[in-house]
Amino acid sequence: MSSAPEQEAVQTGTSGGVPARTGQGNGRAAATAASARDRERERERTPPVGPVWPGAPMPLGARFRVGPDGVAGTNFALWAGGAQSVELCLFDEEDRERRTPLAELTHEIWHGFVPGVLPGQRYGFRVHGRWDPWTGARWNPAKLLLDPYARAVDGEFRLPPEVYGHVRDWPEQHVADTVRDGRDSAPYVPKGVVVHDDAPDDEWADDRRPKTPWADSVIYELHVRGFTRQHPGIPEELRGTYAGLAHPAAIEHLVKLGVTAVELLPVHQFAHEDHLLRRGLKNYWGYNSIGYFAPHAAYAASGTAGQQVGEFKRMVRALHDAGIEVILDVVYNHTAEAGELGPMLSLKGIDNRGYYRLADDPRRYADYTGCGNTLHVVQPHVLRLITDSLRYWVTEMGVDGFRFDLAAALARSMHDVDMLSPFLAVIAQDPVLRRVKLIAEPWDVGSGGYQVGAFPPLWTEWNDRYRNAVRDFWRGALPDVRDLGYRLSGSSDLYAWGGRRPYASVNFITAHDGFTLRDLVSYERKHNEANGEGNRDGSNDNRSWNCGVEGETPDEGVLALRRRQLRNLLTTLLLSTGVPMLVAGDEFGRTQRGSNNAYCQDNEISWVDWGLLDDPGWRALFDLTSRLIALRHAHPVLRRRAFFSGRAHSADGLRDLAWFTSRGTEMTERDWYAPAATLGMYLSGRDIPGRDALGAPIEDDSFLAVLHAGDRAESFVLPGDPWARSYEVVVDTADEEQSGAPGIVHRAGTVMTVGARSVVLLRVSE
Repeated sequence: MSSAPEQEAVQTGTSGGVPARTGQGNGRAAATAASARDRERERERTPPVGPVWPGAPMPLGARFRVGPDGVAGTNFALWAGGAQSVELCLFDEEDRERRTPLAELTHEIWHGFVPGVLPGQRYGFRVHGRWDPWTGARWNPAKLLLDPYARAVDGEFRLPPEVYGHVRDWPEQHVADTVRDGRDSAPYVPKGVVVHDDAPDDEWADDRRPKTPWADSVIYELHVRGFTRQHPGIPEELRGTYAGLAHPAAIEHLVKLGVTAVELLPVHQFAHEDHLLRRGLKNYWGYNSIGYFAPHAAYAASGTAGQQVGEFKRMVRALHDAGIEVILDVVYNHTAEAGELGPMLSLKGIDNRGYYRLADDPRRYADYTGCGNTLHVVQPHVLRLITDSLRYWVTEMGVDGFRFDLAAALARSMHDVDMLSPFLAVIAQDPVLRRVKLIAEPWDVGSGGYQVGAFPPLWTEWNDRYRNAVRDFWRGALPDVRDLGYRLSGSSDLYAWGGRRPYASVNFITAHDGFTLRDLVSYERKHNEANGEGNRDGSNDNRSWNCGVEGETPDEGVLALRRRQLRNLLTTLLLSTGVPMLVAGDEFGRTQRGSNNAYCQDNEISWVDWGLLDDPGWRALFDLTSRLIALRHAHPVLRRRAFFSGRAHSADGLRDLAWFTSRGTEMTERDWYAPAATLGMYLSGRDIPGRDALGAPIEDDSFLAVLHAGDRAESFVLPGDPWARSYEVVVDTADEEQSGAPGIVHRAGTVMTVGARSVVLLRVSE
């Protein structure tokens, strides 16, 4: 052990000193705790708080208020179902602790009003109860616990042995989690901060949400710290923060690019895993939440005594002013407390059995997330925690939607994924949440967890089948083009049911998890050595092609091919029906040096390199991406609100969607099943379903997109009547500078040469 605390034998299932329990395969269950003398000294160091009034059980958390008698103070309320008692712990500026019991208990909620406790006060809880890991009971009052409803968190989690509820370094590791650790964790854990939720904020009062319709949305996934950390136009003191993302220099890039929403990697307060800290690393992505109401304190430039709340709001306000929505990537499926050998930071010590799904052996956790634990969303108080958190971020913090990490884990009832589960039912009827953008990552790691296409109306989904089909086509690995046809046209095979629309599909080629777009065309093998895990971490199924050379190369021919492949991938994404999602920096060649799992790389591997925009080649890629997004915004045929029918809508036989071979003939069933490197997709701007805001029919130009993945140029016969009489080239990815391609006109029926591995987009000109 790293230290040797005094021990007293504690029978499992009690809090008193009696002989240790035997059996259960552990041989003994000795428990450690501070001695009676230590406890007395601790009480002398922590004088009790003054009179505590009964207060109210709702709302949960710490809520500052001024009572009708004019007395200012804070009401504290904590759900702790099976606890025997709860102590409120207040900390002064020198970290001295004062404790007081919350004596009132209403419907399993411990509560009290403390006069004189003002915003900025730091606090936590100690929860008393049985220690009996064999039944899932893990109460340990030696551990200071973070309020699940804390609006702000001051300090950062460290993970020395003292923050574990059990003796982490117990010699017999197979029973280590059964031995209670009596050392005080307060010096090593951050504290909640009382925040004045109702404080007036003139900068926030006139915020106007963009309310961009789903079909018109273009999502941009970014990391608050990584996006701003090296931006030369952002002052040094603001880089890596919410204020940095709110800076005009950051917003200018988003506006020039044309995206309508930023999807922020997790900004809930999170903790770093012990195995990373031991290797000198940190959790960079943030998928290790511990505070569902608190903006992550490390991203605040203004301070962590509650100032981070206002800073986050001002960031949202600045983005809204630019017409950009804010979507949060949220992790409600698990917490940073991991499994039975993980630390005790909050929920595990409040009521382990009440908050987490336990296995058949209740000493263990049911793990549908791969992170050690799974929140028990079927429990009403857990469901309330999640929905209260979601509503808070919408109503008080101003966000416009959520992307739910491993959403299938939230949709599980008792065991199986259930699309009538309590979580999905509550969201569907909630008057606040049903109106915001809801994106599911539609899988988890448990049995039956892959649920792409299965979520109900109101929900959109990350469509990994789109990602796989597009990657495989451009690397020449698709056996035929059937799957590609579905993905380009909105994935009707997955989403054309129950009132769902094409925008139920969030189309993406890359995400934070995996290669960047540049690395996708530069590496065939992952290179995660910097993570210190022997390159075993990260997916081996990358569906990438390095264009003949692994990694960086001075070969100009290879580099030119890679840039063309990038243009092909971005053009395909932004011409596809559905909601496109880009990853920050992909529009100008960001690289992670071959890492496909940079979750712990808070450094130049992950940060956006803005210097790339000084390179004419990467600037050209940015300009093309921006032009494609503008084209998408200008043409409703590229962002349809209803699926294509494929049927003729007029006497001349013109259909809203048609597919062509390189011979200029419509695809037959045999063509769909045959190997093909070339596909023509015709999108008719006539008879687009729906009407505009004034009730008029929507009409648009018609387009023909030709995608050619072959390694040699291809002759393509342009379809004639009724499709068109002539076509004008809008985009040709074979032209790196895009200087001469736009404006070229081809007569229908003539042969157009399509460059090797390229996309040509043509507008019907007559």
